[in-house]
Amino acid sequence: MLYSIQQVSQMTGIPATTLRYYDKEGLLPFLERKPSGYRAFSDIDLAMLQIIECLKATGMSISEMKQFAKWAQEGDATLQKRYDLFLVRKAAVEQQIRELQKSLKVIEHKCEYYRTAVEAGTEKHLMGKDKLPYSGEFLSHEQG
Repeated sequence: MLYSIQQVSQMTGIPATTLRYYDKEGLLPFLERKPSGYRAFSDIDLAMLQIIECLKATGMSISEMKQFAKWAQEGDATLQKRYDLFLVRKAAVEQQIRELQKSLKVIEHKCEYYRTAVEAGTEKHLMGKDKLPYSGEFLSHEQG
């Protein structure tokens, strides 16, 4: 089945201007055009958009995504390259998750700190006793 740019925008939540940009940048290597010149998106293009949005969310650059799209268009000869690219992205995302988990622990700790201070109406009894959940990565106490 083929979809118009408006249909794809509605289905994905990606603005039509962004879809046009992705096409212009070569990120949709299989996108076809109707005789009228309008873009005709297929299910393959929708799958590619899902991958592009995923890679974008991981912080991948447009130039790296262009390389991936080029490899996808080249077919089976680039399977190893595409696999390696996703292994690298996987490692980067796992590192991001670890960093975010550390940040979440600090935020949870500070939520508890301020909940206790709000209940007491002051933080004076907590100052100098606020031990962050990091082991040696930051100072062991913090005020405010």
